[in-house]
Amino acid sequence: MDRLTIQDLLQQRADAMARLNLMPYDGSPEVKEQNGNRYLYVRKRVAGRLTSTYVDVYSDSLYQLLLRNAREARELRKQIRHLDKSLAQLGYQEGELTPEVQLNLDFARVNMKSSIYDQAVLEGVATTFPQTEEIINNGIVNGVKASDVQKILNLKRAWEFILDKDVLQSPSDYHLLCHVAKLINEGFYADGGRIRSVPVTIGGTSYVPSIPLEPDIIEALNNIIESPRDPIDTAVELCLYCMKTQIFNDGNKRAAVIYANHWLISHAGGLLVIPETEVPEFKQLLVEYYEGKHKPEIKAFLKNKCWKKNSF
Repeated sequence: MDRLTIQDLLQQRADAMARLNLMPYDGSPEVKEQNGNRYLYVRKRVAGRLTSTYVDVYSDSLYQLLLRNAREARELRKQIRHLDKSLAQLGYQEGELTPEVQLNLDFARVNMKSSIYDQAVLEGVATTFPQTEEIINNGIVNGVKASDVQKILNLKRAWEFILDKDVLQSPSDYHLLCHVAKLINEGFYADGGRIRSVPVTIGGTSYVPSIPLEPDIIEALNNIIESPRDPIDTAVELCLYCMKTQIFNDGNKRAAVIYANHWLISHAGGLLVIPETEVPEFKQLLVEYYEGKHKPEIKAFLKNKCWKKNSF
């Protein structure tokens, strides 16, 4: 069994599933007339029964959007079937999560919207929770910058990727981190998952991270994961290392948090997300941590104020 090939196929499958879940309208468009007016619906079959869901008053632009969604959804489902076939040919069989990990997965899914909102606040995205929820549910919202909408949708896609059952059983390695960063940076960088090759500066601090080298990153991540610690302590170490190293051109805090949660959830350790109310203090501690100060303080802060524990 080619482990790397299977892992790559599983990542592609989870990515395609996340894209499918991002579709604001799922089904084929249909136009209905009533009292001289036209209305748009989407038609789909659910459990063998044909259903029709109202969308909005007819407009050419909305109708074209529904057609594009329907075509893309068909292509994604075709891609998923092809990936499933390839996985079967390689002898892959879906494993089962332990009851503790399954409960943690459910806990993460229930809290996904609030986690995305908190991460958006950390990145300076100026949306309220209702606006963020609307973007997550429907992909659009009035009065919000297109770049902020894209960031939130990218966060949703990255979270859905790590919460895929197969991906959750994959190792929390360098390749998974790069794929998370790629999803986070989609629409902003051509290959947002590629390791940084240019110098960067960080606002508010004199700290200048060195150019990262792939072998060093892989070794550092492996050393953190292989050291005997509680799952939360490993997740905190992974998160802080990725943030300070600035592995990618952008999105390092977002990628670091989601990557650390892949490890934490897969080990039934809860969730690690900086709450909206704690963002100012965290940013101050992070600047000091970048400059080599207060490492124990920021670790304690993350454990005491940012760790959500599920009661198993």
